[in-house]
Amino acid sequence: MDRRFFIYRKVLTYLCHLMQQPALYTVLSPKLLSLYPVKDAVVVIIDVFRATSTIATALYNGAHKIYPVDSVEQCKALGSQLNAITAGERDGKVIEGLQYGNSPAEYPRTFIEGKTMVLTTTNGTKLLHMALREGASEVITGSFPNLQAVCDFLVAQNKPVILGCSAWKDRFNLEDTLFAGAVIDAIGQHFTIHCDSSLMAVEMYRQHQNDMYQFIRKTTHWHRLANYGLEKDLEYCVTPNVANTLCIYRDNALVAQ
Repeated sequence: MDRRFFIYRKVLTYLCHLMQQPALYTVLSPKLLSLYPVKDAVVVIIDVFRATSTIATALYNGAHKIYPVDSVEQCKALGSQLNAITAGERDGKVIEGLQYGNSPAEYPRTFIEGKTMVLTTTNGTKLLHMALREGASEVITGSFPNLQAVCDFLVAQNKPVILGCSAWKDRFNLEDTLFAGAVIDAIGQHFTIHCDSSLMAVEMYRQHQNDMYQFIRKTTHWHRLANYGLEKDLEYCVTPNVANTLCIYRDNALVAQ
């Protein structure tokens, strides 16, 4: 009887612990965002190839602020108003009329420190604004270069989390899902996870974490961007903690915290 009581108490304690943990979900495409409880959650915008890798790199290297905007017209207008760098890409290429592209290699400290950037991209900036409209409590951006900073922040907040994959024109992609899996692998024990997309993400990451450079070469986005000679960019984008700063949305801009 005493042993059964002890087991019962342990199970009850464990269940109570689970009930107190915030939930974590992985959203595999912006098209699915409205199906998840975004309101009051911390949303991590994930666009590994290459927007959120570029954002982390620029802020790590001392950029003052990065304004993410939906359209090229907004990018040009706000850049002119703020006397800021204008940057962006569509389909992997620098947009005509903007000054710079979406490559992390374009933003070393010697160039970007103290400067303000206005950025528009194919997938990531769109999802960020969707999350804001859905009432997210906080919006941060994440990629392998700032993996640890993202994980530390999510644990410290102790709030529900949405890992939002920017995908490719609303279609599922592997690289964003791998990053979601890396986050879950690192801090999943702090959250209640009843989410098949999260289970898939973490299992896929665990299977390929030791051969990431080879595995990403199979992705459609690798083949699309490698045609522009961006292989080094893409390898950098899956290298953990090389630009380990928290990128958080404050007053219409992303800043380092």
